[in-house]
Amino acid sequence: MLETGRFLNGSKGWSVVTSPSGGPYPNHRLQQFTQREASEMPSTEPRPTIHIPGTTSHTIAPREGHGSDEGTLRYLRAGTGAPVVLLHTVRTQAEHFRSLIPLIADQYTVYALDLPGMGYSEIVPGASYDEPAMRAGVKRLLTELDLHDVTLVGESMGAVLALTTAADLPERVRRVVAVNAYDFRGGIARSSLLARVVVSGVLTPGVGTVVAGVEPKPVVRRILQGGLVDKSALREDYLDELLQVGRRPGYPSVARAVYQSMPSLIAARSRYPEVKAPVHLVYGEKDWSRPSDRQADKELLPAADFTQVPGAGHFIALERPDLLADLLNAVA
Repeated sequence: MLETGRFLNGSKGWSVVTSPSGGPYPNHRLQQFTQREASEMPSTEPRPTIHIPGTTSHTIAPREGHGSDEGTLRYLRAGTGAPVVLLHTVRTQAEHFRSLIPLIADQYTVYALDLPGMGYSEIVPGASYDEPAMRAGVKRLLTELDLHDVTLVGESMGAVLALTTAADLPERVRRVVAVNAYDFRGGIARSSLLARVVVSGVLTPGVGTVVAGVEPKPVVRRILQGGLVDKSALREDYLDELLQVGRRPGYPSVARAVYQSMPSLIAARSRYPEVKAPVHLVYGEKDWSRPSDRQADKELLPAADFTQVPGAGHFIALERPDLLADLLNAVA
């Protein structure tokens, strides 16, 4: 049986997993804490404001000897069963799947990752945030936790990472569900004039990081709602959570680096034919991708299942989590 040790700092404290003898548990590099315990942790970092029932929050430490670009990764875990890994998109985080996780936790052990530098994963100054670097973070989750028979579910940028990770780790990946893959030119800039103006500002040399750090709530709301048909699917507390994360020290530099790296997501399409696992491509009818973009991916993945969701936009995990849950639970 595991016991919990507590290190106190005044009235505050944090928990680590210890062995029955009181020493560090062999897997001590994975620190586990509940949402309640996280709220007690003395830290200058902001703390999550959203708790998804049934989830616990965990971290994976950087590996020794793998360079200075690796940071601590944070992920949520819930449920029991075969592993499913959820991968979010640009400027979001693990809580993006708050409505999906409870719908599949009876069938799967769910892992929702904060991609490197995003959510509450560590921000490493000067680190790369291109597709290979993001993919390396996903692979760390699978290998450090020694996950096999994995279903990878990614939305937008996460869909690209799910496919390229499956290409790299065929022995660990059982299937891929790629939702609205963000692998075409224009991306979020197709959603609205406002999004085009903001993204152009973020990419402007000299001032881009400053622009990325200025996030008026009404502007962020409108940009994200540009990925939704049902605008009410963007809940106010989730918007507040995203804005809080955006105020983390160094986050504007991460956001700018991610937008600068969008061409690497397009280049990653060359890896799609290497995927050996079954693939299900899911697109919202009103996604930013064009029919020609979707057809191009179908040609790269000719054996893939294909579903187009009527009346849905880019963020299907927000608008139609029930549909994704039905797809996953049907093959659990």
